[in-house]
Amino acid sequence: MSLSSQGAPPPSTPGPLAPAAVAALLESTCALIEGEIGALSEDDARWHPAPGEWCVNEVLGHMIESEKRGFFGRITRTLEQGGQFEEPWDQIAVARERRDCERMASSLFMEWMGIRHRSVEMVKGLRPDQLGRTCRHGKVGELSVGDLLHEWVHHDRNHTRQLLANVQARAWPHMGNAQKFTGE
Repeated sequence: MSLSSQGAPPPSTPGPLAPAAVAALLESTCALIEGEIGALSEDDARWHPAPGEWCVNEVLGHMIESEKRGFFGRITRTLEQGGQFEEPWDQIAVARERRDCERMASSLFMEWMGIRHRSVEMVKGLRPDQLGRTCRHGKVGELSVGDLLHEWVHHDRNHTRQLLANVQARAWPHMGNAQKFTGE
């Protein structure tokens, strides 16, 4: 039973995450993904849970491109130029062009880790006066460096859930009557 169901007041919204906390959260994603990739066979990393859904490799490929284009890249450009216009990118077309499903999961992980390491170091070095610097995105409008840091944490968790859900879907048909536990 949760506290809120016992009549406790709802929690207040906490303040923004400091760059050091964002960096730590970005690093924690690495450990989780490393464990999953290390445990999966190549066939399992290429398995699609449904037509049109990404396999684990494609999720990781998307995280690579998002890191380069949307997070590290966008924050770096904003700090260097400030106020620049950022074009949206076609994530589906980029995923199709990357052909990550055909690649080795360990190779994708190593590519992502190289980019992630550079990103974490950049985030750790951000100063408070840089968090308010902005760019203008063609789809969503004005974005500050602080906005992008928080979206980065959210994005990581979203795609980590997607990666984990693929593995859950892989196990589901073989659970027999244990499937009934999930309805509780």
